[in-house]
Amino acid sequence: MRTQSTILVGKTIKQLMRLRGGGSALPGLVAERIDPGFMQRTLAQLPRGVVLISGTNGKTTTTKMVVELLESQGLTVFTNRTGSNFTRGVTAALLGSVNALGKLDADIAVLELDEAHAVHFVRRVKPTYSLFLNVLRDQLDRFGEIDHTARLLKTIAEATTDGIVINRDDPRIGSTAFYGDVSAKTVRSYGVDAQLLKLFPSDDSMREADAVVTTTQSTILNNDTSLVSVDGQSAVIRYADTDHSVSLKLKGVYNVQNAVGAVALTRLIMQADLDESAMFTALESVEPAFGRGETIIVDGQPLELVLVKNPSGFRLSLSSFDSADTAIMIAINDNYADGRDMSWLWDVDFESLVQQGVAMVSGVRAYDMALRLDYDKVQFDTVNPSLSAALKQFLSTHSDSPKRIFCTYTAMLALRKELSKIAEVEVIS
Repeated sequence: MRTQSTILVGKTIKQLMRLRGGGSALPGLVAERIDPGFMQRTLAQLPRGVVLISGTNGKTTTTKMVVELLESQGLTVFTNRTGSNFTRGVTAALLGSVNALGKLDADIAVLELDEAHAVHFVRRVKPTYSLFLNVLRDQLDRFGEIDHTARLLKTIAEATTDGIVINRDDPRIGSTAFYGDVSAKTVRSYGVDAQLLKLFPSDDSMREADAVVTTTQSTILNNDTSLVSVDGQSAVIRYADTDHSVSLKLKGVYNVQNAVGAVALTRLIMQADLDESAMFTALESVEPAFGRGETIIVDGQPLELVLVKNPSGFRLSLSSFDSADTAIMIAINDNYADGRDMSWLWDVDFESLVQQGVAMVSGVRAYDMALRLDYDKVQFDTVNPSLSAALKQFLSTHSDSPKRIFCTYTAMLALRKELSKIAEVEVIS
């Protein structure tokens, strides 16, 4: 009876929030308060267990990849699709997926979790498999220094039962200090060939010149999955001494690295039952997750939303997207979900925007962003902290041009809501 009451209350709140625009974790928060064991009981139904994906950058897109790769293998997958990666976000997603009796129709769950909240999650639910992406400076006001973040991820690794996959090129994840004493039955690695390392700098090497990046690869573990070449959105992924050529719909070199991790995890989960052809066909079909290179058509012109939230992510986004003939807007908020400390903007090199310039700077921290651009001698046309007013002017002034908006998380959510009033925007709830 308690489960049914929780579901009734949660679904009612979820429906009310959907009428207000969706995407809220409030139903999950309420459910956690009235029934703390709901998430644990519901996930325990899954015959193939729970997969957890964590790290600083790439969680949402990599989770989407893994979900679609596992679905290509015939599995029914539950996931926290909104990217709300706190435990209450998982609970909110469950409320939308269970029936009135609490039955979850899925074989396996694939969940992305914030590094800190994942620690709370694993106290209640032991992951069957975990994938660890990277440890980079991000929201220092919440997570502290990156060695602390690495310790949070290690707690998750220690709680995982069957298998973990590590990014061997991240010095904090790819070390025996991280994975050497875990109790999971299998530990596998993924990474990139040495000549490609300069494309994927770790936090330690991010400020080094390209010519002297000397990131050392850690020991390649058994059954490793590796990126051996990349050219735009085309790549060659190698495992078991066999090369597989893929062409991704996803833009950004960082998404090629994420794809390698997704393949490594899918291989671990499926083992001998893996259908390689179906897996790679699915990989080539994955579309961007919302706000992560998502393209929205406005008045016949494409507008890309690119999430930026830390120096490495912003740098890789700038290097991955050609800004020629594209109108650029940057929207920076400093709400809790973005991280309140915006000092990281000073570790981003904006010189690639010098020739093109920036049409609009907006968000709560618009003037901080404008000052940062000024130091790199990047011209900007307008500064307007109001996201709605700035977006309206940006769209009007550049109606005949492709557009791109680099935005922090809460700015992205607000912009999607505004864009949904004038264009077709996928509703995520």
